[in-house]
Amino acid sequence: MSISVLAVDDSRTMRDMLRLALVDAGMDAHLAEDGQHGLEVLGDLEPDAIITDINMPRMDGFGFIDAVRGIDRLRNIPILVLTTESAEELKAKARRAGATGWIVKPFDPDKLVRALRMVTG
Repeated sequence: MSISVLAVDDSRTMRDMLRLALVDAGMDAHLAEDGQHGLEVLGDLEPDAIITDINMPRMDGFGFIDAVRGIDRLRNIPILVLTTESAEELKAKARRAGATGWIVKPFDPDKLVRALRMVTG
């Protein structure tokens, strides 16, 4: 069974890189360009995991994580934060919002895939 992943990032280049890494690993990649768009995509999707950036227009990653955690059917889906930010206070804020893990950009595709396989069991 293929792992389904929603990747939310406002950078088209980053979305393309994520799609390539996920598809190369045999995963189903679903993409959104910010938190608001991510919630729209989640209306028709229940992924096995979510990857989200923090700094995005319309709805940032913290707001997106909060919103996802507020939806009963999505409450337990692992969420990995993928961002250029590395400050401990931001990591703590993401954990409080409900993030499962934190990966700093630029990312290593193999490490990202391993992390996704680990959190999806």
